Amino acid sequence: MSATQEIHTPVTPEELAHTFEEAPTHVDLKAYAPEDWITLALFWLMAGCVFLQFFTRYVLNNSYAWTEEIAVNCLIGVVFLGAAMCVRMSRHIQVDVLYHYLPAGLTRIMATLVDIIRTLFFAYGSWLMWRYLDIVGEEQMVTVDLPRNIVFYSVFAAFVLMFLRSIQVFVANMRRGYSVLERPEAFQNTED
Repeated sequence: MSATQEIHTPVTPEELAHTFEEAPTHVDLKAYAPEDWITLALFWLMAGCVFLQFFTRYVLNNSYAWTEEIAVNCLIGVVFLGAAMCVRMSRHIQVDVLYHYLPAGLTRIMATLVDIIRTLFFAYGSWLMWRYLDIVGEEQMVTVDLPRNIVFYSVFAAFVLMFLRSIQVFVANMRRGYSVLERPEAFQNTED
């Protein structure tokens, strides 16, 4: 059998029918923060604009120019608010190989420095975005009669949120005594 060949386990109609009788799993929405829901809404607005762009361009042969600009601006919001989600959940890409080979005391110091540097980075990014807003805050969008500062302020808000979430993660790591870098297995969600 080749490695690319799919394997399908035969299922009887009775087994298939019984899968619908199983109790639904419990859904816990407490893990989601306000930025998660805003990001989800922006994502679906972006998806709707992309679909409308595709439909008007290839089906109606008369595309709406504004859909591309709105989709791009939604993507900017999704990226930066999604980054705030990642900071809160400690889900950014990280290299933790050294933490497995160095003494625990040294890795604790290194993880604390990473938390401090991350927090300072987001503070600096917030400050830079505030200065950028002062320079280009009055620009208008090209195809829609809306100010571009809607997008700029959302990026600024996302940087401030990343800064606040990084402080929150830092405090939690200090209380816990370890971070995701030191014990990644403690942060993995297990599905029952």
